[in-house]
Amino acid sequence: MSISGWWRELPRHFLGIAAVLFSATLLGCGGSAASEEPRVAEPITVYAASSLRDALPQIAPGQRYNFASSGTLQTQIERGAPADVFASASPQEAQALSRAGLCARPVTFATNDVVMLVPQRDPGGVRSVHDLRNGTRRLAVGAAGVPVGDYTRELLARMRASSILSTNTVTLEPDAAGITAKVALGSVDVGFTYRTDGRIVADRVDMIGLPRWAQPPVRYQACIVRRDGTDTAVARKFINNLVGKKGRAVLRSGGFGLPPS
Repeated sequence: MSISGWWRELPRHFLGIAAVLFSATLLGCGGSAASEEPRVAEPITVYAASSLRDALPQIAPGQRYNFASSGTLQTQIERGAPADVFASASPQEAQALSRAGLCARPVTFATNDVVMLVPQRDPGGVRSVHDLRNGTRRLAVGAAGVPVGDYTRELLARMRASSILSTNTVTLEPDAAGITAKVALGSVDVGFTYRTDGRIVADRVDMIGLPRWAQPPVRYQACIVRRDGTDTAVARKFINNLVGKKGRAVLRSGGFGLPPS
């Protein structure tokens, strides 16, 4: 190419360089925009009493849940289990963790009642606690130290009916779900558990209410677990949803009582 021809091509060279620089700028902007996209929160791990197994996934779907006896979950958290939130069926477990510095201040979010469940069509003919005094029935009761078991013993003591636990054949269960399952399967004649558990298996059991004056104060409490790795922001959001409008609506529809808002 001649010198004069090269000068004529110079504008095209500048245009090519400008195009390359412009493309690089766009790519750079794209990379920056991608890096600034909001982080999608990872699911948190919620350790919760088995009687909450139906309600909590409706309130906060997509989280990881571990349902068991509150006392068992408390022990696991004390041993370093990777929980972010703890929801207990009694204040005792959550407050013990709080005193130990392993949990933030617990909040009460629900209440419940203790009821008797019998298999549908009730082959044992049980209509009240008094029918259990003859000592010929099979009972499913929460073990001592398990919230539903302690609540049951307190209720029976108030009714002066504690003797039914020694005069009948009693199977001790680790949580409310185990009691409910045994009644629903017809493995026992009677189970003492929460009203909300009875509602979960209402197609297979009949529920017998127990006197209001004998009911112990069944209170559920939740707290944010304090450990390295806890996603505190998401855990706090979970607690807020639990005590907020949606949480209260789901709990109420499941048969739980509610503390004052």
